[in-house]
Amino acid sequence: MAGVDDRRTGESTTGTLGKAISLLELVVMSPQPPRFTDILQRCGQPRGSLHRQLAHLLEEGLLEQRGDQTYVAGIRLLTFASQAWSGSDIRSVAVPHLRLLHEKTQESVHLGILRGAEIVYLDKLDGKHAVRMHSQIGRVSPAHCTGVGKAALSLLTESELEGALLRMVFQPYTANTITSPHRLRQEVEAIRKQGYGFDLEEHEVGIQCIAVPVSAPGRRIHAAISVTGPAYRLTRERLESWSALIIEAARNISCELTVRLPPSHE
Repeated sequence: MAGVDDRRTGESTTGTLGKAISLLELVVMSPQPPRFTDILQRCGQPRGSLHRQLAHLLEEGLLEQRGDQTYVAGIRLLTFASQAWSGSDIRSVAVPHLRLLHEKTQESVHLGILRGAEIVYLDKLDGKHAVRMHSQIGRVSPAHCTGVGKAALSLLTESELEGALLRMVFQPYTANTITSPHRLRQEVEAIRKQGYGFDLEEHEVGIQCIAVPVSAPGRRIHAAISVTGPAYRLTRERLESWSALIIEAARNISCELTVRLPPSHE
């Protein structure tokens, strides 16, 4: 029954934890810090249950409530995130190679890892003449219309790719956004054949990139790196001229990951 204490309904710890994680994600990923009523409308929980969940998260320091009654990530959550990024094997391996790419291209460089149908940015180095763009460390973007997303998808098996496609919402962000599973499959296949792919103003108007997948044989890593910048400066031809450079960086990262990480046993 809605509103009954979770402990009396026999709800599992996993269910309770899942709701807490969903609330954290809802708050942290919101474009603007949400109020209680905003969260209530979007989370689907009864008012009483939501009050209790938020109270627990505030008490644990995972969320904070501002004076204007909006909710933001708490210091403890930010500490967890900082430790996760600094301790990430893939990020620590990739950093020197990303810096080298950054030095040689003078453009923004990204490292992203696939999570379901989305890409999570693990690292970013801003270009010499940085322009405003959506990507930030820790931010999530759709895989179907980002260079790193499509490149990471190319590492999936056919059955894994089909599963990812089923979870995708093909929202059109620009006139160039891929909006069908068939078209995305074609794009993924092209990346598999040539070793790199593009985002040609598919997620953000005026922003283009070239991206290359990063894997580690025997390890379940589906990641990618990219070089990104404004379309007026980075034409497709200019981006393609860097393909060998980026492929080499991705290959070096992949080789180091294979040495450092234990094989998966799934």
